[in-house]
Amino acid sequence: MVNCRKEGIFVKNGREVLADGGGVSREEAAKNTMAYKVMAAHNTAGEGSGLWQLKFDALASHDITYVGVIQTVRAAEPNFEKFPVPYVLTNCHNSLCAVGGTTNSDDHAFGLSAAKKYGGVFVPPHIAVIHQYVREEIAAGGKMVLGSDSHTRYGALGTMGIGEGGGELVKQILGRTYDISRPEVIGVMLEGEPRPGVGPQDVALALIGAVFSDGFVKNKVLEFFGTGVAGLSMDFRMGVDVMTTETTCLSSIWETDGSVEEFYALHGRAGDFKQISPAETAYYDGLVTINLSEIVPMIAMPFHPSNVYKIEDVQKNAADILREVEKSADETAPLELSRLIEGKGMRVDQGIIAGCAGGLYESILGAADILKGKGVGMPLSVYPASQPMYDNLMGNGIASTLLRAGAVMKTAFCGPCFGAGDVPRNNSFSIRHVTRNFPSREGAKPAMNQSASVALMDALSIAATAANGGVLTAATDVMRENTKPIKYFFDEEIYRNSIYNGVGKPDKNAELVYGPGIRDWPKFLPLGEDMILQVASFITDPVTTTDELIPSGETSTFRSNPYALAEHTLSRKDPSYVARAKKSREWAETKTAPDYAELTAVFDALKSAGHSVSEKAAIGSVVYARKPGDGSAREQAASCQRVLGGLANIAQEYATKRYRSNLINWGMIPFILPGDAPFACEDFIYIPAIRAAIQNRDEKIHALVVSGGKVTPITLEISITAAESAALLAGCLINLYSC
Repeated sequence: MVNCRKEGIFVKNGREVLADGGGVSREEAAKNTMAYKVMAAHNTAGEGSGLWQLKFDALASHDITYVGVIQTVRAAEPNFEKFPVPYVLTNCHNSLCAVGGTTNSDDHAFGLSAAKKYGGVFVPPHIAVIHQYVREEIAAGGKMVLGSDSHTRYGALGTMGIGEGGGELVKQILGRTYDISRPEVIGVMLEGEPRPGVGPQDVALALIGAVFSDGFVKNKVLEFFGTGVAGLSMDFRMGVDVMTTETTCLSSIWETDGSVEEFYALHGRAGDFKQISPAETAYYDGLVTINLSEIVPMIAMPFHPSNVYKIEDVQKNAADILREVEKSADETAPLELSRLIEGKGMRVDQGIIAGCAGGLYESILGAADILKGKGVGMPLSVYPASQPMYDNLMGNGIASTLLRAGAVMKTAFCGPCFGAGDVPRNNSFSIRHVTRNFPSREGAKPAMNQSASVALMDALSIAATAANGGVLTAATDVMRENTKPIKYFFDEEIYRNSIYNGVGKPDKNAELVYGPGIRDWPKFLPLGEDMILQVASFITDPVTTTDELIPSGETSTFRSNPYALAEHTLSRKDPSYVARAKKSREWAETKTAPDYAELTAVFDALKSAGHSVSEKAAIGSVVYARKPGDGSAREQAASCQRVLGGLANIAQEYATKRYRSNLINWGMIPFILPGDAPFACEDFIYIPAIRAAIQNRDEKIHALVVSGGKVTPITLEISITAAESAALLAGCLINLYSC
């Protein structure tokens, strides 16, 4: 199905693998990729600078992130007047405003007022999920979009999208650049065509399963081409493309053709189409070949999109596979899934088709085709990704087909992807065509002994399962031919009558509308001369997700209040973390804080070992995790630690560039420590002359571990750019830009 070649390779016209460049050097052929051409066109630095400094054509945020972005901009530049490029503020994450007070609605009022004041686009709740709106209204051939959501991917439209934490959007808004070493490019050659019953999620999961575990494409660009592209509809391409985030790649780009041209024309933007393809001889740093004809219905079992199986294998061996799922569940809320076994197969409890991956027109169309004339044997919710799409589904009778089958139709909403909608019951198993199935993203709270599990599947197989009474079923078992297409008609009037578009029309007299839950950022100090850290959390899991660092779901109510949100930091992974971190923060603030004698003992141990601690030493906490930051771009995974007095992370490696960037943008040092850590939770780490080391951009930093009165030297590693050094020295981006 999927074959990976992990060495450099030449490709001719995106169709043929070459033995060599035929006289074209690697350096020149590497400039012939689509990714290079698009990124080079956005690079404001000289080609030989070694560091690309990119400026984007548009920005996008949703209502979990845009308040923080705008508040950071205002803190850094109080006289800020207008967004320099189109900035889309969507309301698809906190759009359920039924409980939790007025906070979510207050955020929406703030977003609308900011769009008016600074000249942005405001998409009200239930109108469109962030990525569908950008596909329909913002993406354009050869352009680049930066979003504060990790699934910012528009490569199928010839647009390079990158998902980062809010700090990177702040840089763009304030006229700075997105700085990155020129990324490697991995070719993805598509061949053949999918069989009936195979959908985009099946292809995406096969790809994720093949490349995630060894980090083959981490922080690289995936470039899609090949004879198989032309046979895929735009919805199919976009459904695959948005899931590339789960490979941990940086971005994606696809060759464009007549289907892309038709998409732009359909949405009234024919002029935004651009023919994009690799040059005759292009060099790639690796190649993934996907034979679409060999792809079968797939399922990503809990608790990661890379935990991939063929559905047919689960049907044959459900008991053993479910036992493995039980072993990987949180031990504080164990799963007992044996009740799901039915013969050799299994029965599931719930199905969801939603969001930027599953809520696409053709996915819903295919699901309705399977369910036509049948009833659902389990609760099934369907969320079209935009109101124009919903309008089509009602007009052509597809919505009626689903409703008659017993499915529930809902409005555009991302909640089922992160635990804020259709939360299943305790100890249940939900199959979903969404982007992620990390622990607790379905809404479970292990700390309260609540557990559940989510598996990712394509909408077609979810519908086949529902039609089969809830017994896990591959769509290929019931589909013998592809769904007959029903033409899609996009109606711009829906957006024209619901969306505020103030691009290029800022109103400096407009007032920002605040609610009581919207708080300013606290003041952060610049980096101290020396640093003393207490290890406030010690995590040895192979990977730590951003959802574990700061939970999604109900905590989104507090996204605009840094203090309230920080109280939930690591609450599902290490409930004692907040108290430990606060203790370090109190030590930094006053010598009369409780337990200050504990810190005095550390000073005494260092003095006895011949080390004097500067009075200017910064005091704070540090989180140790082997590989933190997989998943969401939410900057709160870092900023919450900072609010609690965190000054650094120590890791064997960082799961994503965006999490590492979040740390730096909030003034937290992303140390690397190869091998096992020679310290434990609540030990102390003293780092003398840390400010000088960061200023000099030293790659080896000497530190001392203080544990039980003993002092042990260690060496921490870090590699930073001049811009990253400046942010760390200032203490955060706010301080840097307000100087």
